[in-house]
Amino acid sequence: MTLQKTLNIQGNAGNLSCLLMQPEQTPQGVAVILHPNPLHGGTNQNKVVQTAAKALLQKGFLCILPNLRGVGESAGQHDYGKGETDDVLSVYAFLQQNYPHLINNFVLGGFSFGGYVACRAAQIVPPQRLLLIGAAVKRYAEPAPFVPDINKTLFIHGADDEVVSLNQVFDWCGEQNLPVVVIPKASHFFHGKLLPLADTIERFI
Repeated sequence: MTLQKTLNIQGNAGNLSCLLMQPEQTPQGVAVILHPNPLHGGTNQNKVVQTAAKALLQKGFLCILPNLRGVGESAGQHDYGKGETDDVLSVYAFLQQNYPHLINNFVLGGFSFGGYVACRAAQIVPPQRLLLIGAAVKRYAEPAPFVPDINKTLFIHGADDEVVSLNQVFDWCGEQNLPVVVIPKASHFFHGKLLPLADTIERFI
């Protein structure tokens, strides 16, 4: 049985309330997975985020799902990606201190707004694997920066995404020759398509 508990990490804006999920086997690495835009209800309980975490748990990763600033019990206010990037760096520093034996196998993932934040944070702490799901790479005033390494990046998108245009994704990924895995008939929230989403993540890891 997967063990779950609430974990509090000190961030620049105050407390970050996180969900820690422990795999049944001895952990082989650590993953941080970021939620969608909180202005539209995004939290670490989002089903896409939870699906990604369960897929990574199956592969032996200890998973940290932070509620970024201003979400749930986390202090601070929504900062459109900038402050949230600092939140990720605070989580990473916590992992360096508390899980030094796992940090060398670090996965950073994010869904929608979380994917945008993951791209920003990956510029500072490049992960061994970067997982972008329905990432909002061109929805904000400042587009997401290009990924550090296309060979270590998985970009998954729904063919029928009604929030983040597939054409925008193709433009952004095409500029850096980053392949995109497109799940047919999948909406932004992957309604009815969570199983192929999880399968795709597990094959990548």
